[in-house]
Amino acid sequence: MLAACSLFFAVLLTSALAAARPRAYIKKLKKSQYQLIADGKPMIVKGVCYSPVPVGANHEYDWWSDPNKPWMTDGKLMQEMGINTIRVYQPGPNPEAVRQVIRDLYANFGIRTILGNWLGFWEYPAPFYGDKAFQERFKKEVLDMVKAFKDEPGVLLWILGNENNYSCLGQVNPWSSDEIDKEPDPQKQKAMRFRIYYSFVNDIAKEIHKLDPNHPVALGNGELIGLEYAKESAPDVDLVACIIYRGKTFGNLFKSLKATFDKPILLAEFGADAYDAFLKKEDQNMQAFFLESQWRQIYDNLAKNPEGEGNCLGGAMFEWTDEWWKHNESDPEAWKVHDTGSNWSNGSYYFDIKAENNKNMNEEWFGITALSEETESGLNKRMPRKAYYVVREFWKNPKPLPKKKGKR
Repeated sequence: MLAACSLFFAVLLTSALAAARPRAYIKKLKKSQYQLIADGKPMIVKGVCYSPVPVGANHEYDWWSDPNKPWMTDGKLMQEMGINTIRVYQPGPNPEAVRQVIRDLYANFGIRTILGNWLGFWEYPAPFYGDKAFQERFKKEVLDMVKAFKDEPGVLLWILGNENNYSCLGQVNPWSSDEIDKEPDPQKQKAMRFRIYYSFVNDIAKEIHKLDPNHPVALGNGELIGLEYAKESAPDVDLVACIIYRGKTFGNLFKSLKATFDKPILLAEFGADAYDAFLKKEDQNMQAFFLESQWRQIYDNLAKNPEGEGNCLGGAMFEWTDEWWKHNESDPEAWKVHDTGSNWSNGSYYFDIKAENNKNMNEEWFGITALSEETESGLNKRMPRKAYYVVREFWKNPKPLPKKKGKR
């Protein structure tokens, strides 16, 4: 009888502890290594950035409410590949539709959702992070999102912003304030902008933690730029969600983060396009090569891997499907054409850097699944590229590349 009572109370205690444990949290290990724990188990984020805009539409299309449910078609393909997470930059306008997508993906395919908010980065004429009314507007928007979806079992974590730190450099979506304008030193102006922006993010993170202790909060950051200021101004974020395009290798990213801002890192946007701008043709081998190499780097830097820094939680590839609207956003007719033009250059993607004017990054060709103009069940037919299969096989058997003799 005593033994039975002891067992009963032990079960009750275990259940109570399980109920008290956050659904998702970050566990810090020795030597500043980190693991993401989801529902009591270590999790590697094998993710993809997701925005299934059909051919002929643009970013304003509300795919969350699409009666053809593209996420059900995509979810099956993702599950077969091994994807366990999607990242969306901001939820759609209808909370019930968003809730249904999160539930469908999790219940049918075990795929979790990372939700984010742009924090007004694309507001016109500029994101006024020095303005209190602007800050309060977007803080409310974020907290409303958290309140709406925090109890959904499929939610994994929150990401605040994306590459908003670039606005602090005065180059992309620049902004200022009266206080900043009074400072004559440009370097001090830059530091002021970083401190204002990261303090704003930190304030939101603290409020989210009060509302929702069950999910980590990430700082969406372009590269590691500005994180020396985040160290002092945003200590309450749980991790860095890094947006990065460095080609084959991430270089010293993981070590540099540990030295600058000792937080775990999620590669929240990375990848390679599938179009060779120099040879002017699709090149699935090139895309697959880069993505496999990038995933090897991620795995090398997971916790408990003696070869790396142990501060990586996984990644979300950019992106699931091609987006045909991106090259010429202002022309609806162009959204019906899979454009091969490039607007920018990145020498890290060296296969086609000799393209005209060195413009080799093809925004409409980043999908690991291509879209056909042909439709099935109301959706553009999905055509997985070689990267889909190469990354799938790597996840199944993530062996490191053999080291060359005489090399360390």
